[in-house]
Amino acid sequence: MKKTTGVKVTEKKLSIFERYLTVWVLLCIVGGIILGKIAPDAAATLNEFSVYQVSVPIAVCLFFMMYPIMVKIDFSQVLKSAKTPKPVFLTLFINWAIKPFTMFAIAYFFLGYLFVDYLPGTEILKNGEEVELWRSYVAGAILLGIAPCTAMVLMWGHLAKGNAGLTLVMVAINSLIMLVIFGPLGGLLLNINSMPVPWETMLFSVSVYVAFPLIAGYLSRKWILQYKGQEWFNEKFLHWLTPVSITALLVTLLLLFSFKGEVIVNNPLTIIWISIPLFIQTVLIFVIGYFILARWMKLSYHDAAPAALIGASNHFEVAIATAVILFGLSSGAALATVVGVLIEVPLMLMLVSICKRTCHLFDECHLDYPNCKPVLVSNEI
Repeated sequence: MKKTTGVKVTEKKLSIFERYLTVWVLLCIVGGIILGKIAPDAAATLNEFSVYQVSVPIAVCLFFMMYPIMVKIDFSQVLKSAKTPKPVFLTLFINWAIKPFTMFAIAYFFLGYLFVDYLPGTEILKNGEEVELWRSYVAGAILLGIAPCTAMVLMWGHLAKGNAGLTLVMVAINSLIMLVIFGPLGGLLLNINSMPVPWETMLFSVSVYVAFPLIAGYLSRKWILQYKGQEWFNEKFLHWLTPVSITALLVTLLLLFSFKGEVIVNNPLTIIWISIPLFIQTVLIFVIGYFILARWMKLSYHDAAPAALIGASNHFEVAIATAVILFGLSSGAALATVVGVLIEVPLMLMLVSICKRTCHLFDECHLDYPNCKPVLVSNEI
């Protein structure tokens, strides 16, 4: 006969890195801005080390941010996740049928209507065309809206204790779709005849942020399990590796904001006006994906959380590179994409916390939170 029991899995105590991650993030943002202000030459020199518009120092940091996450993935679970179509469909629907259009509508309403009097002036684009500044800011918001996250979301899914295999599958699918749809969809929303897509930037960034750490994680995990065993891997290797990912995230933020610190300091009020529609857009997409569609589709928490977080987050590296290529480094569009970076990390950390504290709304949750519904395990007796 079969016996069904509720199994409660106790969550390990958070490290000091995880417990105070929001504080470390804010300190790194402030530190990066200060570093960029007092040592602009050093920041500029570091930023010059780039390949296809991708900063090499940031790419190195992102590799070490992703590797500890990848090496924890049991790749046998990835194949099982690929056979679960509902969360994959949910992510694709949010990213390509909802998010780009809500971003355009919200950005246009706030920047082109409510805040237009606070955003006066015009700018000359790289092609010599003169446009109103608010339109340039909307263009930057559009570029953020059509670039779903393919790197940082692995961190968000990891922190939310989501299905890592499913997250990886969805990131891979979104990366491939973005290569095809990004250009035409951007051209449609930006209302231009054609839009040059930075293919080299996209391919290189996906390789650095996903492919390289994925391959390294798979091979090293396989080697360690073969020669050291599962116990050594769990108790020794992962214990040593735990702070590496978060440390790399903090160093990435420090470098990123040292590169862009002067732009942020010189445009404080503009940053506020741009950040408001970006904040509303992110929260709206998360609510639609997590609280409405995921519950309607009766997903488990560990599928619902990464599906909603992928929809809410943006691939800001590609958005920044595209804005610079299309409109120039000093353009309003480039500034808007930088604002996206500025608010995304604290905002996504907030959404991760919301996920973990509302896991009881979903079935099959492994988290040790009040009212959390445990996984039901069937045992043969």
